[in-house]
Amino acid sequence: MRELKAKPGSELQLHGSGALLRWLLERDLVDELNLRIYPVLIGDGMRLFPEHGQTHDLKLLDSMVTASGVTIQTFRPAGRATFAYAGD
Repeated sequence: MRELKAKPGSELQLHGSGALLRWLLERDLVDELNLRIYPVLIGDGMRLFPEHGQTHDLKLLDSMVTASGVTIQTFRPAGRATFAYAGD
């Protein structure tokens, strides 16, 4: 994957595979993440991100809402997330 990213030319894109996305994120191989959030609650299903695992800080690059209420957000990974004690 690193060799493919290093070659000049068009970008690599991934659509719809949460397992592959998690694998690539864990290895710092994601340059940009586009999320589409639909205004629907289904109450069950596979999580995009696991309950436990590596943390990722994401920088919001762009956000928009469509007429139907779908939110489209573009993020760039910005290293590991850090957390601080907020106090009582």
